[in-house]
Amino acid sequence: MLKGGASKPPPDTKGNTLMARKSKELSKADQRKLKLRDQIWPDAEEIIWNYKDSPGWLNIPRTMPAITRILDALTKGQPVSGTYLELWCRTFNDGFVDAARSGEMAFFSGFDGERAYRTWLSRIRSLEALGFIRTSAGASGEINYLLILNPYPVLLEHYKAGRINARYWNAFTSRLIEIGATDLDDYFAPNTEH
Repeated sequence: MLKGGASKPPPDTKGNTLMARKSKELSKADQRKLKLRDQIWPDAEEIIWNYKDSPGWLNIPRTMPAITRILDALTKGQPVSGTYLELWCRTFNDGFVDAARSGEMAFFSGFDGERAYRTWLSRIRSLEALGFIRTSAGASGEINYLLILNPYPVLLEHYKAGRINARYWNAFTSRLIEIGATDLDDYFAPNTEH
């Protein structure tokens, strides 16, 4: 029994515990983090959502909170972050979105009532005008398909044009560096005028 009455993780078919299996796959820093987590919450492995064991997950940039914060600042009073996140959640890691169920997409973007679709459509148009997505017509209407572009170069263009203030840009690029993203390495040199 571990702290809190939890038992040790179950062994696999070779008798290795989950921690032993994971230690072969994880970096030493990740192993230390996992060990601390399991010391604090011994049942964590059983109660967290694990994407490896569950369908319905996708990859999104770790900078998404910074991206959505900047998006909402760019659209001044017409927040698009809920719509943008909903689009990402509709992809299968390929940037492509079939928007045939736009009413449902409007709801999950945070809009309901009589003007839900119209409000959602205005947010889609804003995202397109800002260069974060592309749209195409199809059998379901004027916006049937969407393509989500890499947000990093788009954000850089907005910054160069003076539409993103230094505070937001510095927070965003700090997070890029922290996570080791290299998407913008070819586009800019470190700004020494801070």
